[in-house]
Amino acid sequence: MLERISVRERRDLIIAWLAISIAFTLIFIRPSGKVVPEVYLLFFGVSLVTVGIGFVLHELSHKFTAMKYGFWAEFRRDNLMLVVAVALAALVGVVFAAPGATMIYGPTITRQQNGKISAAGPIVNLVLCIPFAILLFAGPFVPLTVFSLNVVSLIGLVGLQVNAMIAFFNMLPVSVLDGKKVWAWNKGIFIALFGAALVAVFFSYYYIYL
Repeated sequence: MLERISVRERRDLIIAWLAISIAFTLIFIRPSGKVVPEVYLLFFGVSLVTVGIGFVLHELSHKFTAMKYGFWAEFRRDNLMLVVAVALAALVGVVFAAPGATMIYGPTITRQQNGKISAAGPIVNLVLCIPFAILLFAGPFVPLTVFSLNVVSLIGLVGLQVNAMIAFFNMLPVSVLDGKKVWAWNKGIFIALFGAALVAVFFSYYYIYL
């Protein structure tokens, strides 16, 4: 499987992964105001793990679904959008998670194929919400703390929020995002995925008030 990921694609994935990990770190530490370097490094490490899993698997799911249909597909980073993602996170506390896209090469793609390839990414993120939610609730039973933070619960919470946000953002039916292609293919599946992503975002941010 790894032999299907070119050197350039690996480089682009790693650079994009690092950039959006920084963006999400800025989001998570923003409510705390002034943060000591140790806490920033902790959140950066957690973001690297959670964003790495969510972002990389999202893009690879597009790639391998496309390859299943006989296309060649590779992720390409967008340097401008990487800068925008970090800048927006630092200035206004919003992550615009579009650091690049999986480019598909080959014969003409059908609407159904394009819809299924596009749906693969958000589906992976929604599935990943489940193990991270389990970690979130299991955290209090695992006494692993750093700076008075339960690391297991923190990984679960950040992983749940990151994957919910990636799924929801990509399911927006606008521009070149996955949601527009899924909507064009099957509106029922679009509604199901968009609704699931919306619920996941709501739960990941407001569960403590429920």
